[in-house]
Amino acid sequence: MYKLLSDLSVIEVSSFVASPTIGLYCAQMGAEVIRVDHKAGGLDYDRYLLTKEGRSLSWENLNRAKKSVALDLRSAEGRELCVELARKTGQCVTNLPEKSFLSHAAMADGRPDMVSLRIMGWHDGRQAMDFTVNAASGYPLMCGPEEWDDKTAPPVNQVLPAWDFITGAYGAFALLAALRHRDATGEGSEVRIPLGDVAIGTMANSGAMAEMLYRGADRERLGNAIWGAFGRDFRSRDGKRFMVAALTAKQWDGLVAAFELAEEIAALEAEVGANFAAGDRPRFEHRHRLFDLFQQAAEERDYDELASRMAAQGCTFERYRTMHEAANDPVLIDDNPLFGPSPANPSGFAYPATRSFAHMPEKHAGDPAPAPYLGQHSEEVLAQKLGLSSGAIGKLIDAGTVATSDKESR
Repeated sequence: MYKLLSDLSVIEVSSFVASPTIGLYCAQMGAEVIRVDHKAGGLDYDRYLLTKEGRSLSWENLNRAKKSVALDLRSAEGRELCVELARKTGQCVTNLPEKSFLSHAAMADGRPDMVSLRIMGWHDGRQAMDFTVNAASGYPLMCGPEEWDDKTAPPVNQVLPAWDFITGAYGAFALLAALRHRDATGEGSEVRIPLGDVAIGTMANSGAMAEMLYRGADRERLGNAIWGAFGRDFRSRDGKRFMVAALTAKQWDGLVAAFELAEEIAALEAEVGANFAAGDRPRFEHRHRLFDLFQQAAEERDYDELASRMAAQGCTFERYRTMHEAANDPVLIDDNPLFGPSPANPSGFAYPATRSFAHMPEKHAGDPAPAPYLGQHSEEVLAQKLGLSSGAIGKLIDAGTVATSDKESR
């Protein structure tokens, strides 16, 4: 953890992926992020996969370095405490509906400089999740083998909830932008980020929307090829699959040299009247002929030899791994300063944990912090943020309005 945001405290009332990711990124930069949940756990507290002790590994990793307060959010008193925590702190991240008890108006009552950031589904209030906005974006119907019939081919969903994580990253940026605006003007802000807008807006920002309107039709399926450039997966003689990409003249020249295809490429250029070193367009338009040449060359060599040759030529490539292989890869994990030693995880399972994705050579990143136990910091936060006495907190606990750590309950 870096300490760049050590003067920032954020209340987070959220579940699943996008909204907790905002708090995670802030916490990894040193902010005090206080996650407030219902005392039995939020909707994502038992998210699959669970360890044998009943702990969610997803929840554990999305909530590292945060504090946890557990309240009875079904009761009026518990909800009032949650709103008061947000109001006293001055900034809140949530994905609860605007018409819930945690509306911006409720939090900003008596706090005109309140900054709230709310993750929504669609801009018009409809519910959404990553896989449904992805269906609307058109991307799943671009995926799949080239030979699939567009009229009967099924969509291909991506496994990674990418829109959730992009929304989380954008949310962290938007939160800090609103806070900077408050620092400059004293004004609070209500920020709403619809997950659907992130997906459709990203499609537009990438140029894909303009492309579809310009061409008046959908883009063809490309299998594992890269759109508009040279790149695809190949298979070596020993059956290893790997991905290569050539987006620059240097990368292209390196691949041609590594695969020893200079003569074959020159012959193809003469046949089709193209100069493949001139840019992406000729390489993409003649990709099938080029793919055949590279695949034939790949089948003549084992992967280790090809990898050595490509590395020597400065090529852009990578071998396909299963995710289990990636999780055990020393280059990706053990030798990567992104990962630090395992903290004392609530699950009791020890494994490498991430530091901030941003690396600052002149600053000490620190080791990864654990996720909290549900309710671990209830008493501490209520005392520090709301000034409640130990006796008042004790009465709230006895009444079931506040819960403390569930460390021993699973």
